[in-house]
Amino acid sequence: MSRVARLGAFIVVTLALLATGIFIIGSKEYLFRSTYQLKAQFDNVAGLAEGADVQVGGVHSGTVTGIALPSKPGGKVTVVMELDQPTHAILKQDSVASIQTEGLLGNQFMSISFGSAGQLDVTNGQTIRSDPPLAMADLLQKTSGILDGSRRAINNVTQATAHLNSVSAKIDSGQGTVGALVNDKQLYSHLEQTTTSLQETMAQAQTGVTDFQENMEALKHNFFLSGYFKKRGYVDSASLAANSISALPQASPLKSFTFTAKQLFDSRDSAKLKNQKSLKDGGNFLAQNQFGFAVIVVSNGMEGDTQKDLVLTEARAMVVREYLVENFGFDDSQLKTLGMGKQAGANIDADWGSIQILIFPVGTALPPDKAAQTGFSIPNHADQSLHATTAATEKP
Repeated sequence: MSRVARLGAFIVVTLALLATGIFIIGSKEYLFRSTYQLKAQFDNVAGLAEGADVQVGGVHSGTVTGIALPSKPGGKVTVVMELDQPTHAILKQDSVASIQTEGLLGNQFMSISFGSAGQLDVTNGQTIRSDPPLAMADLLQKTSGILDGSRRAINNVTQATAHLNSVSAKIDSGQGTVGALVNDKQLYSHLEQTTTSLQETMAQAQTGVTDFQENMEALKHNFFLSGYFKKRGYVDSASLAANSISALPQASPLKSFTFTAKQLFDSRDSAKLKNQKSLKDGGNFLAQNQFGFAVIVVSNGMEGDTQKDLVLTEARAMVVREYLVENFGFDDSQLKTLGMGKQAGANIDADWGSIQILIFPVGTALPPDKAAQTGFSIPNHADQSLHATTAATEKP
């Protein structure tokens, strides 16, 4: 074999080995990362596929590497997950795996909840508890029943209204008199039956509307439709005061983080987070240090409506708190909120407002909750006065 032929053969073999190595390395997602394995079992995986995302606290933390059918009827489907090693510190024996969907018709992914602080760590290869996935057919069937009930109620009201219009037209045209109405027992009996029928119909309509409201309230907490309601920043306006305190303590804070609302939110009158990474330092401090409690204090400038600004600051404080609780591991009972509404001062941004995370040392007396001290609740018109939206559940 000539020198040129040997050189050509060497180049071809080298390129083949290089290409093979690239394909092998490309198929090993965790080749250069430290990982561990967990399993979960389900009666039905609802379309979950190998390679699907695994999220811990809404953050991509691993991949579904295998799905195994049961060996016999009546068994469970086993899902094998490969997770990043840092999640080992927050996943405990009571962590729960669930199959969820991105939006109404999006891809399935696996979500694993944080464990409790007092529980033992999970072990490599352990099978953790699981929640059954929500079947789309059940949701559609329930929604269809709601719509059918509403349609029947509307039809009953329409028929009753048409009947009443017919009676009114006859009276307007002069058919019969008040005396005839009083003395004609047959006409009186017919009108009495009509009135009773109308009352029954209206009662049915009221029952249908009540059922519809109750079902819609249940759907607010359903994963597939929760995104629609969360765009307002909160599902129930009363939740804005759930973790609120009445005032700041007299003690000096151990640590503080200050932001302008323009850094964190997408518009002057919105509670939608746009730059969650700015909160990373504050969240890491809460997760890595001992402290008594912390307060998220939100203030607004002196412009605008007083009531709307109060609701806005409370909504922003709640959104920041939810983001920190969901993405950093610490005792969430130690994190409180305080919406100040309009405030004048050197640290207040005149146009958008300001946000502070004040962290107080162990032993600082915690002021009473706002709701417990004053019986405070946010009026229902807050839902109409604030176009607040949130992305607190989005990935950081």
